[in-house]
Amino acid sequence: MSRFVLGALALIGAGWTMSAQAADLNYGRTYTSNQRFDSFSWAGPYLGGNLGYSWGSVANNPTKPSGFVGGVQAGYNWQQPGSPWVFGLEGDIQATGAEETFAPWKFSNPWFGTVRGRAGFAFNNIMFFGTGGLAFGELRATTFGLSESHTNAGWTLGAGAEMGFAPNWSAKIEYLYVDLANSNFVVTGASNGYRFGLIRAGVNYRF
Repeated sequence: MSRFVLGALALIGAGWTMSAQAADLNYGRTYTSNQRFDSFSWAGPYLGGNLGYSWGSVANNPTKPSGFVGGVQAGYNWQQPGSPWVFGLEGDIQATGAEETFAPWKFSNPWFGTVRGRAGFAFNNIMFFGTGGLAFGELRATTFGLSESHTNAGWTLGAGAEMGFAPNWSAKIEYLYVDLANSNFVVTGASNGYRFGLIRAGVNYRF
């Protein structure tokens, strides 16, 4: 898993490098060295999709579920003309294949979602942001043919970068840490919860 984490960090670095190289993209207008920060506006609603990978651990159990993640997100940004600061709200819902079996226990995370605030600093069509808020999702335990599921709320915190590559389109890469609170599982006789990291890439269409 350490090799995966190193690969994920390399992917983030590559994405930021590509973003920096694309900073001078021409969106049908001529830019000068005195261009305003609002040459590319981040303001308004958007809708998009994402794909990524999650890896984590179950509290009070040795299983470490991991797997691919995919879903949709929607949000709204506020940006004052001429200001590099961008503030927004974003919600997403994800389907996941994260699971692992250890001895008699199998834990999986079939789905989760988040509702987060975002705060970013934009360099024209490139924005770096931090994000955090509410997380919720399902943790499912199976042992000796018995299955039990709990849906819990928790919290999430992360950061990322987003690049506008066309007047209405942007691409992003971000990392989130998600903590879903513990529940008492009858089939395991313990209090179990799921904590995991997530790296994902996505595309947004801005209206």
